This record gives sequence, C-alpha cells and structure tokens, in this order.
Amino acid sequence: MTKFLLPILIIFTFLSCASTTGETAIIDKHENAEKHDSVKDIDPVKEIEKPELPLYIMGEGKVDAGIIALFLLQNNSGINSTYARALSQYYVDEASFEGVNHDIAFVQMCLETGYLRYGGDVKPEQFNFAGMGAVGGGEPGLSFPDPRTGVRAHIQHLKAYGSDEPLNGELVNPRFRYVRRGAAPTYEGLAGTWAADRQYAVKINSILKRLYDFAF
Repeated sequence: MTKFLLPILIIFTFLSCASTTGETAIIDKHENAEKHDSVKDIDPVKEIEKPELPLYIMGEGKVDAGIIALFLLQNNSGINSTYARALSQYYVDEASFEGVNHDIAFVQMCLETGYLRYGGDVKPEQFNFAGMGAVGGGEPGLSFPDPRTGVRAHIQHLKAYGSDEPLNGELVNPRFRYVRRGAAPTYEGLAGTWAADRQYAVKINSILKRLYDFAF
C-alpha cells in the first residue's frame, strides 16, 4: 500500500509548490505594477525659478531673513552675526507690517550705510539706516533709541514715498510729514527725491540683482 501512496504524495507536493509559486508571481506582478503606477503619479522635482526683481516699493519681499543676513555678512564680515540676523528679521517684520517690500528696504539700507560700514556723517549708534535727515555738511540726521525703531522709521519713510495709505503702526519718524505722499511708487522715483544722486536707482538695482543672484 505504501508504494502506491508515495508517488501520489510526490505529485501532490509538486502541484502545491507550483500553485504557490504561480500565486506569488501574480502577487509580485501586481505589486510591481502598483509601484510603477505610483511612480508615474509623482511629478518630477521642479527647479525653483528666480523671481523677477521688484520695482514697486509697496509689495512683498521674496528673500527670507536668514539669507538676507548671510548676504550682509558676506559683504561685511566685520558685523556681529547675531546683530546681522536680528536686523534682517526686523526688516522682514517691519516691512511686512506696513506692506513695504523688505527686499527693496534692505538693499537701500546696504546702499545708504555701505553694508553697515557707515563712514559718513551718520554714525552706527544713531540706528539711522537710511540717511534720513543727513543732508550733508556734517549734519548727522535723525537718531533712534534702538535698531528696531530705526528700521521702523526707515520703513515708514519708504511707505510715505511709495503710498498714500495711512501707517499701520505708531509714527516714529519725525520726517514722515515732510514727504509728499505717494511721490515715488517705485524705487526708480527715489533718485532726485530721497537722494540727490541721479544714479541712486541704478545703484539700488545693482544691489538688488546681487541679492537675488545670491538668494536664488
């Protein structure tokens, strides 16, 4: 009896293995197909496009505070890094609060102070980041009690030129009332108004381009 059962058991075992192998192959085929479909559904990674250079004073900046600080430090390694980060964040925050483009405001600060090197009539301890009231002949211009207030005054002065909208915050800039509101919607209009230098806008544009090349 045993000699008849043995071949039957061998055949049964072979068929079971073949069935299992076939099922496994089918399952693997479906899993691979699902994986292939899921890969097809994923969009390829797109490169971040460099934004166009801003022109209007009112608007939203594109460069974040950390990159702004690095750009500042790259152009003046003598600045305290903690101060550079704090100042950059002040520009982002204060400009956003008043609806001013912080990229333009920051770049103007770089131009006016020589990347915080100063060297003219305005001294670092004045926290006057845009030469406000410094009309030459040794006149140092306005002074502010701390860096944030100085940045706020700068942003308010820019808003006075770029818009006729009221300020969102408390006025800290005593020269705000002397500006003809909305006289320069773009930074190009600051040449001959904010500054006597007719190349003022060209210089702002040059630093803006460098900032965007650095950031993007």
